[in-house]
Amino acid sequence: MHNQAGEENIVKSVVWFLALGAVAAALSAPPALRPVDEKSYPGLIAAQKGKLLVVNFWATWCAPCREEMPQLAKLAQKYRARGLELVTISCDEPEQAARAVQFLITAGISSANAYIKSTADDDRFISSVDPKWSGALPALFIYDHNGKLMRSFIGETDISALEKSILRLLD
Repeated sequence: MHNQAGEENIVKSVVWFLALGAVAAALSAPPALRPVDEKSYPGLIAAQKGKLLVVNFWATWCAPCREEMPQLAKLAQKYRARGLELVTISCDEPEQAARAVQFLITAGISSANAYIKSTADDDRFISSVDPKWSGALPALFIYDHNGKLMRSFIGETDISALEKSILRLLD
């Protein structure tokens, strides 16, 4: 009888160990980028209502995008408690999604608001974001607490100018 109880404890320990391993693997697995297109983009903005939203369009092949991403991560962290939320939308091809995820992890970007452009019609998607936007990268769009587009930065962005715009809208 004593031996059977010992075996049961070993089995329970092994099951517990395997369960912990599965949880750890799930928590450390790289996040998936969620798809976004011209139909889902307005809902993405609406879901963040009540927050100041910075939407960053970028790609792994875009050098200025890669250079500014760590600075955006720092800004997002600095002002998160005041209501700032950063959303990243990769313009990479779907087969490059794993590379984009890895870059976001390296840059310190939260996966909570990480998306990948998933549309058959780039022009329609671009004009749904901002009819004045050509699709050039990097591109940053700032939405106020009501989801209204307030400011855009196209091309390489002076982070201090972005921060000034953020502060004006947070106050």
